Amino acid sequence: MSTTTSHTPESEGPTRPVRLIQNEATTEIPVHLLFRDEPEPVPLRPSVVGRREGTGEQPRLRRPAPAQARHAPQVDPALVERPARVLPGAAGVVGGVCGLACGLATTWWAGALPPLVERALGLPLYPGAGLGPAQWAAYAGAGALGLFGFGGLARGRTGRAWVLGLFGRYRGTVRRTGLMWVNPLLLRRRVDVRLRHWRSEEMPAADASGVALRVAVLVVWRVRDTARATLGVEDHETYLRECVEAALTRVPVGTPGSGRGSVDAAAEALTRLVAGDTAPVGIEVFSVRPSRVEYAPEVAAAMHRRRIAALDAQHRATVLTSVVDSVEDTVTRLTMRGLVELDDGERKALVKDLTVAFCVGRGEAGGVG
Repeated sequence: MSTTTSHTPESEGPTRPVRLIQNEATTEIPVHLLFRDEPEPVPLRPSVVGRREGTGEQPRLRRPAPAQARHAPQVDPALVERPARVLPGAAGVVGGVCGLACGLATTWWAGALPPLVERALGLPLYPGAGLGPAQWAAYAGAGALGLFGFGGLARGRTGRAWVLGLFGRYRGTVRRTGLMWVNPLLLRRRVDVRLRHWRSEEMPAADASGVALRVAVLVVWRVRDTARATLGVEDHETYLRECVEAALTRVPVGTPGSGRGSVDAAAEALTRLVAGDTAPVGIEVFSVRPSRVEYAPEVAAAMHRRRIAALDAQHRATVLTSVVDSVEDTVTRLTMRGLVELDDGERKALVKDLTVAFCVGRGEAGGVG
């Protein structure tokens, strides 16, 4: 049995240390983490991504994906108001007149024009070629020209706009005023772009304590983007109303009789919420302010009794404070001027009698008043 002994040649250099773990890897620790005063959770958790074994390559850190912020709902980004192509109204009038003139000339060509009309128009007498295919084609062209000319005439008004569409596709918005010519094949939708005030009916709401209220609000708004307001939602006025109702469920409204500061704070919060919800559909909201605040019918009676009880308690506390001050002033004056000399028992009896007398007097005065 032979024994084989292996020797390391000198040319191979020093012997490399043998790894105890074949897949071992080192992770670099930042220096600032060793000297922190208090332990804090590290926001970045190291994770190995694409490491090659046996190369000593340090693992790369994968940053966690940031939490996505909640954004308001958006409509089609390509749906943005743009000006439509229209012509001055004179072009439509000229086209219509040319259509009528072509129809009249075709009638004269066919010989169907009465002699009286020919003499009135100064036309030479022409026996006519009759109604053939050429005449009918000329009639069709003249009629189409006249219909396109007069049928495309439209009148633009201040504060109104036309939203144009063709086969379900948005073709632009017309904000011009005066007489103009619009392609009669386009579908027109009139939109009011003036500053508008909307006073709502009573809507359900609640105060900071959760008591049910009925609130009527005044909304100042206008249509800023006609394309989104008309095509982005089914009905932008209904959408605005629903946004106001949703905002009232999230914002506490001051109770009836509360200070102006509470109403201003609620109005500012309502305006901010409604403006953020309606901006994606082309509606610009300037103000949403509660104009009337009342308790809901189911809690109105109970809150009325509660308010009366609070006022009564406040009145009683005021009367009692006044009576105590009057009794104290009376007893102090009597003793300081030496009119009476009282021991503790007599002082207590005098205070009791004066308190009863003053309370009865205050009650009679209040009842008479």
